[in-house]
Amino acid sequence: MSQQNARRGGTGWALVITSVAGFMAALDNLVVTTALPSIREDMGGGLHDLEWTVSAYTLTFAVLLMFGAALGDRYGRRRLFTVGLTVFTGASAAAAMAPGIDSLIAARAVQGVGAAIMMPLTLTLLTAAVPAERRGMAYGIWGAVNGLAVASGPLVGGSLTEHISWQWIFWLNVPLGLALLPLARFRLAESYGTGAPLDLPGTLLASGGLFGIVYGLIRGPVDGWTGPVVLTALFAGAALLAGFVRHGINSKNPMLPMRLFRSRAFSGINAASLLMFLGMFGSIFLLSQYMQHVLGYTPTEAGLRMLPWTGMPMLVAPIAGILSDRIGGRPVVAAGLFLQAVGLGYLASVITADASYAVQLPGLILSGIGMALFFAPASALVMSSVVPKEQGIASGANNALREVGGALGIALMGSIFAAQGGYESGQSFVDGLRPAVAVGAGVVALGGVAALLIPSRRRDGQASPEEPGPAPTTEPALVPAGGEASR
Repeated sequence: MSQQNARRGGTGWALVITSVAGFMAALDNLVVTTALPSIREDMGGGLHDLEWTVSAYTLTFAVLLMFGAALGDRYGRRRLFTVGLTVFTGASAAAAMAPGIDSLIAARAVQGVGAAIMMPLTLTLLTAAVPAERRGMAYGIWGAVNGLAVASGPLVGGSLTEHISWQWIFWLNVPLGLALLPLARFRLAESYGTGAPLDLPGTLLASGGLFGIVYGLIRGPVDGWTGPVVLTALFAGAALLAGFVRHGINSKNPMLPMRLFRSRAFSGINAASLLMFLGMFGSIFLLSQYMQHVLGYTPTEAGLRMLPWTGMPMLVAPIAGILSDRIGGRPVVAAGLFLQAVGLGYLASVITADASYAVQLPGLILSGIGMALFFAPASALVMSSVVPKEQGIASGANNALREVGGALGIALMGSIFAAQGGYESGQSFVDGLRPAVAVGAGVVALGGVAALLIPSRRRDGQASPEEPGPAPTTEPALVPAGGEASR
């Protein structure tokens, strides 16, 4: 490695830059949640408008993640990382200056485009810069910083909303983005993937399919589930996603090769990730509003009371990364998912219109520990389930499925909430909230079952017969510390 590349590609700089960028993208998933009541009061709109304020970001983030990863692999990961960071920063300023709910939703969608280009490249850039034997710890730190974003999202959103204005939840990204741009340009080494042609048909099929499904779920309670627009959106979305799967099987250079799902490790961790985020995001979306609308907490108080749940990854994620190096990621991820399911189930059983915080606290703590045990080991499992040259595709696919889960969770659990309750009174809100959170608990438990289907890592350090061995590459292969490969 030349002196210039060594300077640019230092482990410390790569960890700082990718972690802060991941922090920004993850923060904007949850920073809006405690500001939703204030946005609703300031700009008007109903439940479906609030859902789109969150889902416009998660949906564009999700459907373009794999395309963003492919762009980075083809045209340079550092180059596209800076492009995505620029778009994200500019869209954050546009969201802060939005004059109405429709323009806010549009700015949030553009934010998602920038995050979709930027986020999947954080792990591939970090992987290229960190020696294999230190990646467990690096992923633990990366996961802890992302956990900090999850932890601080509701609190930061609540504090800024209460003490300044909700617009500042978006202005916050601007100085961070402007500071990262020159650092990324001069401190990250450039790297490339396979250089395969871009898959525009696959991108259009995935984007259209996911938009149709989420749109149908969000509009169902408003327009009626048998309405022609809702039924058309749901059936068209399902048909386009089926076309995307067929395209991934038959196309020469698909955005997401379906052959990757022949690996139990890859398919298991991706199924677990989708289900985890579906149950988690839908629950946080509703519970953060419950604390303000029903229990009467201020935005800051609501954010603080969510910390035992959202703040736990900041403390536990590095430990989870070390544990995954020693005993394998599968038991750590599965335990985390089952703990979160138990926590959500407990919350669903104790929530009332006048529930004390002490009654809720055990469920929040269990959910937080479960979330923390999931993050870092899941990232390591994803990146070690494919050969190094396909790590960009794997990272994009996993992040996409997480965001798909988040968008689907908000839409699905929002639909259950709207069918069973509403904003008319505290009791009406609780009537909708309890079944929605119970469904979230069940979905996360299914994610734990999916994690158990991941094969145990082998003790001989050899590649699994169902997965190809590492191909020669200029990038370091990702395996767990100690030379053990995941199956």
